[in-house]
Amino acid sequence: MRVHVIHAHPVETSFNRALFDAVVDELTRKGHEVDALNLYDAGFDAVLSREERLNYHDVPGNLTPLVKPYVDRLVAAEALVFVHPVWNYGYPAILKGYFDRIFLPGVSFVLEGGVDRGRLVPNFKNIKKVAFVTTYGGNRWRTMVMGDPPRRLARRWAWVTFGTRNPPKYLALYDLNNCTPDGLLQFLARVRRAMSDF
Repeated sequence: MRVHVIHAHPVETSFNRALFDAVVDELTRKGHEVDALNLYDAGFDAVLSREERLNYHDVPGNLTPLVKPYVDRLVAAEALVFVHPVWNYGYPAILKGYFDRIFLPGVSFVLEGGVDRGRLVPNFKNIKKVAFVTTYGGNRWRTMVMGDPPRRLARRWAWVTFGTRNPPKYLALYDLNNCTPDGLLQFLARVRRAMSDF
């Protein structure tokens, strides 16, 4: 299976980078064709420009030379794994910008009936499985009080967006800052098991 793994953390020595490396390693070991994308290493610009917004609904003109290579990788995939931290109860800005700039009309959805009165129809026919691997600084209780927006987005928005049979797998380590070395290793092993069965 062709698996596109998208990573969003700027520090190469972080635990989140170790998770990304483990995901790529385990998927490769299991024989998947892995396309690994580190958004920071790629120099991805998260800012949606004025021109991009003005041409947002212009299909296929919205596929500018800056976004088309990322779109091509996305639509070539059969499965996706997002590896990222949760910051301020949301996605890192670079990952949010990736969704804003790459999940375009004609790519992630189509508007049947036109822009003004169109009905949004998911368009990812190629994606069969999705997983999120993430870390939180906050503990589970505090995150639940806040509504855990990243988990809800993954389990609701992503499920509808990708149209997979099952909801995305969501592997989360809460309270990272207070986690013991043994706890980190246990979560890393859990991620490896999940990718082995992906």
